[in-house]
Amino acid sequence: MSVLLVIPARYASTRYPGKPLVELEGASGQKKSLIQRSWEAGVSVKGVDRVVVATDDARIKEACEAFGAEVVMTATSCRNGTERCAEALENVAEAYDLVVNLQGDAPLTPHWFVEDLIQAMNDDPSAAMATPVLRCDGRALNGFLEDRKAGRVGGTTVVFDKNRHALFFSKEVIPYTTRTYNNDEETPVFHHVGAYAYRPQALKDYLSWEECEFEKLEGLEQLRFLENGAKVHCVEVEARGRQFWELNNPEDVPRLQEMMSEMGIE
Repeated sequence: MSVLLVIPARYASTRYPGKPLVELEGASGQKKSLIQRSWEAGVSVKGVDRVVVATDDARIKEACEAFGAEVVMTATSCRNGTERCAEALENVAEAYDLVVNLQGDAPLTPHWFVEDLIQAMNDDPSAAMATPVLRCDGRALNGFLEDRKAGRVGGTTVVFDKNRHALFFSKEVIPYTTRTYNNDEETPVFHHVGAYAYRPQALKDYLSWEECEFEKLEGLEQLRFLENGAKVHCVEVEARGRQFWELNNPEDVPRLQEMMSEMGIE
């Protein structure tokens, strides 16, 4: 399959304006912007033919071109990353069998998360789209719960059926559990990793649907697929000792930097 990897990035984030250009300090003290670290995560993925940053902001475009990224300009009317990926696919003027959306706020996404996603789509030609999910250990789950107690929006969780088709995604922690878990203990909660793989037709279908109520309430673009009866295939990935977190709030910066330091990411 020919694969286009798109990294959507917008400057006007509601919770964190200018987020793509926020600098994160690595293990050696080197600082790189969030969008550069996300781009480096994207180009490390095997089996991808082209990596582009899709944005509507000249500041992000200039910053990306300075470190060598290809940029595709998209409209300010794009309401989320999936819509931006759909427009980017139209603007690159080349046909691809698969489009991968690697969200620009997830710089710790290991390359094998996306490679497993691409492989799953290759193995099942009937799958219109898929997304990776990671079983939380106690440390990750406790981090989610701390965020919610503090009134912060943390990572997204997901529940799925026995065929691994998503039932619901939420910024609340689902499923609910009364248990307390140790940091290294396995939990029943799955973290939704900020990446998707779509067939081009799935992106066209998405643009034809109206923004749905659950999507508006949760602020989660993938719920539009579920509300319209489309199946979202959840691909379980393995951490392999790596920690994973997105940058959702300013408070996440020290958390990400601590993780990079522990994992030796420059």
